[in-house]
Amino acid sequence: MSSAPRTILVTSALPYANGSIHLGHMLEYIQTDIWVRFQKQSGHHCVYVCADDAHGTAIMLRAEAEGVTPETLIANVKAEHQADFADFQIGFDHYSSTHSTANQYYAELIYTRVRDAGGIAVRAIEQLYDPEKGLFLADRYVKGGCPRCHTEDQYGDNCEACGATYQAAELIGPKSTLSGATPILKAATHLFFELAQHTDFLRDWTRSGRLQPEVANKLAEWIDGGLKSWDISRDAPYFGFEVPDHPGVYFYVWLDAPIGYLAAYKEWCDANGVDFDAVWNPNSEAEVYHFIGKDIVNFHCLFWPAMLHQAGFRTPTGVHVHGFVTVDGRKMSKSRGTFIKARTYLDALDPEYLRYYFATKLSSRVEDIDLSLEDFVQKVNSDLVGKLVNIASRTSGFITKHFDSTLADHDANPGLIRSIRQAAPGIQAAYDSREYARAMRDIMALADDVNAWIAEVAPWTAAKNPETLDQVQAICTTALQAFRLLTLYLQPVLPQLAKRVEAFLNGVPLTYASLDVDLFGHRIEPFKALLTRIEMDQVQQMIQPEATSQSESLASAPSSPEHDVEPLAQTCTIDDFNKIDLRVVTIVDAKAVIGADKLLELTLDLGDHTRTVFSGIKAAYDPATLIGRQTVMIANLAPRTMKFGISEGMVLAAGPGGSDIYLLSPDPGANAGQRIR
Repeated sequence: MSSAPRTILVTSALPYANGSIHLGHMLEYIQTDIWVRFQKQSGHHCVYVCADDAHGTAIMLRAEAEGVTPETLIANVKAEHQADFADFQIGFDHYSSTHSTANQYYAELIYTRVRDAGGIAVRAIEQLYDPEKGLFLADRYVKGGCPRCHTEDQYGDNCEACGATYQAAELIGPKSTLSGATPILKAATHLFFELAQHTDFLRDWTRSGRLQPEVANKLAEWIDGGLKSWDISRDAPYFGFEVPDHPGVYFYVWLDAPIGYLAAYKEWCDANGVDFDAVWNPNSEAEVYHFIGKDIVNFHCLFWPAMLHQAGFRTPTGVHVHGFVTVDGRKMSKSRGTFIKARTYLDALDPEYLRYYFATKLSSRVEDIDLSLEDFVQKVNSDLVGKLVNIASRTSGFITKHFDSTLADHDANPGLIRSIRQAAPGIQAAYDSREYARAMRDIMALADDVNAWIAEVAPWTAAKNPETLDQVQAICTTALQAFRLLTLYLQPVLPQLAKRVEAFLNGVPLTYASLDVDLFGHRIEPFKALLTRIEMDQVQQMIQPEATSQSESLASAPSSPEHDVEPLAQTCTIDDFNKIDLRVVTIVDAKAVIGADKLLELTLDLGDHTRTVFSGIKAAYDPATLIGRQTVMIANLAPRTMKFGISEGMVLAAGPGGSDIYLLSPDPGANAGQRIR
C-alpha cells in the first residue's frame, strides 16, 4: 500500500425520494461506507457525498395523492432517509438533494456545453400518452413485453431480463401502470443526447481498467450492437428542472440524477473552502469512484462518462458494481415478510451486525448477496461475540481486579502480536480492492489464534495461585493488545464498536498510524458488554412483526385443547426463594462432553474464581458461540458428581427442551459475580 496521501471523492447511487430505504439499498451504502472509512483510517483525504434523487413523475404523483407539494414530500422523505443512514453508521460527509440550486446550475451547464458541441438533437416523436390520466407516461409508468427478448411485464426504459435499453413506445402490448389504459401515441418534441458520437471514446474508456471485467464485457455487447440516441427530456406536467432553451420541456430525471454527484460535492466544497475544479477538471490527479448496483450500469458507464467528456469534465476513476440482495435465497418479498425496511431492521437489531454480515459476503465481483437469516445469526454470534469480544471479556476482569486496571510492561507472547501486525498489509490490500470477505476471514483467523493461545495459557487457572499472578497480568496484556489490533482492522466495518473499544482502552486511537503502539503500563476502563448475542426470535420479530402481536394475544388467552400450557409447579414461599443465590457469570470456555448426547461443559467466571458446570443445552447451542456470553447461575446449589466430573452449580435456561431452549442473559453492563436480588 502506498503511504502517499490520496485525494478521493466517493459516491453511492442516489436513493429515490419516493419510498423508504430497505436492506437491498443498504448493501450498497454499507459497501461504500466501509471503503470510505478504510481510506480515512489509512490517512487519505476521502470525501463521501450523496443525495436524494428527487425528480420525476413518481414524485409528482405521490405528492398529489398525499395532498402535499412535491417539495414537501421530498423534504420529508429526505429526513427519513438521512435518519436511516445515520443509524446504520453511514458516514456521509455531505448529503444533498437533486432538487437544489447547485444541481440545476450544473445540469444546465452540462446540457449547454454538450449542446454547443453538437451533442444534442431535437426531434419530433410520438410518445405514449395515458388518455384516462391525461399525461404523457414516463418510462416507469408503462409496462409491456421487451422488444428484444420478448420478456413480459418490463418497464418502458430497460429490460431486467436481458438488459436492453429502448423507448417505451417500442414495448410489445404496452399498458399504463397508472390507469391500466392502453396508451396512445401523441406527438411531442424531445431532446436527444447523441450517444453514438462517443462510440470510440466509450470503447476505450470501458476497457481502460475502470470497470470490473464482467461489466466491461456487457458494455461491449451494447457498444458493438450500435449505440442509440438517448432521450433526455420529458413533457409537462413533470417535477424537475425546465430545459433552458425549451420552455415547458423538462430534463429527464436520469440526466440530472448523476449530475447530483457534482452538485453535492460543490456544496461540500463551498462549506469547507475547497476547490471544486481541483477534482473535476480533466487533468485532475484526484480519484473519483461511484458505487452502484448492476441495474443502472448503462446510465453510469455509457451516458454519464460520455456527457462528462463532451462537457469538459473529468470522468470517473472507477465505477464499482455490486449485485442484488436476496433473503434466504429468494428475492425480497412483502408476502413472505422478507422485504425488510432499514427502519424495521433497526427496531430489532444492532446495525453493525448487518454491516459485518454483508462484509463477510462482499467481494470485488458483481455477485448477488444472500442474507441467510440462520447463517446471519450464527456468524455474528460466533465471530463477533464468540471470537472477537470474547478475547476482552475473558481477560480484562483480571486486570481490573488484581492489577488496579493497569496492564503489564511487557508481552507474554511477542510473537503473537508480531504476527497480527504483520497481517496489516494483506488486510489493507483486501479492503482497498473491495475484497471484504477475504479481510474478514483473515481477521477472524487471527482471532482464532488469540483465543486458542488464551485457552492454552488459561489465566483463570494461573490467577488462583499467588505465585503465578504476575503471569496473568502479562497474559491479559497480550490478549488486550491483540484485541485492540483486531478491532483496528475491523473499524471500517464496526465503527461504533470501535468507539466503545477506544473508550474501554482509555483513548488509544484505532488508526494504522497507531499500529505499532503498545499498551504497556496503560490503564484501561472496567469492561462493559460490547456486543450481545442475537437470538433467533429477534430475527423472527423483524421479518414477521404480525406474528409477535399474535403470540402475545395467544399468551393471554384461556387454555384450550389447541393451546395447552404446562401446569404451574407447587408454590414456594419467599423464604424458600431467598435461599437461592443467583449470580451473573461469564462463560469463559465451553465444549462438548465426550460420550454425552446433551451435555456441554461450561467454565464460568464468577469474578474471583471459576467453576465448572455441566448443562444439557448441547442441542441448542454451538459451544463456540457461548464463549464470552454472560448468563445467570445458581451459585449455592450443592455440587453434583457425574461420571464426567463434578458440576458446581446450574445455569438458568427456559424452554421445552432440545434445540428449543434459551439461556437467561442479564442486561448489558452486569459484572461477573454480581448477585441478583
